[in-house]
Amino acid sequence: MPRTRPTRAATVPGAGTLFALRAIGLVILARWLHSMGEMSHFLTALEAMASSPVACLNIVFLFLLIVLPGARARVERPFHPLPQWLRQALRFFGLLGCLFALWSIGAFVWFAGWRRAVHAVAETNGWLVVAPALYAAVVWICRPRALWRTNIAARRFALGRYAVSIDAATRTTIVWLESRKLGQYDARELSVRWPQGAQGQSAASRAVAATVAPDDIVTSTVVDAHATVAPAAAPGTSLVPVVPARTQTHTRTRELRPKIELLWDSPAAAGHNRQTVFRVRLATVSDREAARALDNALSQA
Repeated sequence: MPRTRPTRAATVPGAGTLFALRAIGLVILARWLHSMGEMSHFLTALEAMASSPVACLNIVFLFLLIVLPGARARVERPFHPLPQWLRQALRFFGLLGCLFALWSIGAFVWFAGWRRAVHAVAETNGWLVVAPALYAAVVWICRPRALWRTNIAARRFALGRYAVSIDAATRTTIVWLESRKLGQYDARELSVRWPQGAQGQSAASRAVAATVAPDDIVTSTVVDAHATVAPAAAPGTSLVPVVPARTQTHTRTRELRPKIELLWDSPAAAGHNRQTVFRVRLATVSDREAARALDNALSQA
């Protein structure tokens, strides 16, 4: 009989995040125990830790980081295997630990000098540099992000911290803010509003080829009231308004990072018509592509 080849178990999305957080916690705990073992009296070190609020906060941080209560890797939540309260707590404690480590190292360098600081880094095998980096890594891993990446084929969209899924069979749309469900809506009652009349241009581009980005659309703007105009001009020349540099920079930023809105207009919800589900700024190219794809999907629902 032909021998079947054993297949490896598929890795659940989010398991790598849990492994990285636990590994960071174990590294910090091992280094902490090693530092305590170098002291002559272990009980004295424990008493000093109990009287130190920073040490108590580190103990709570390490407990949450290693145990990870309530954390579970799930396929439907690839970027959020942690509960929201645990993610916020780890981000808060990690930020405090990073700031305290940087402050301690900076104070040591200020009072002892660069030579003794470099010597201390060599004696601790680089721990003075690694410790703030580990705390910063925890803050980065627990950063605000959407529930998943954009997958147009699966009708899943990610815009900043928001995630939108559309069920083509039931025409149901679910909106998530990180791992918190904002609401469930009828896809026919949702629409994307682009800034400064870019919605009409987006609809026209969908009909043609859907290749023109909303931020590439240049809309006509009225000259700001603070714009200065040349007081006089030679005959035969036209007066050209001079826009301040601050206004030009603000306009350029709004064009590069437009802010869109997801609107819910339900005729059945009396008194709640024309609500804004969320408002998000499109900071990256993937966000702009996801916004255009979401607009197309909602218009076809």
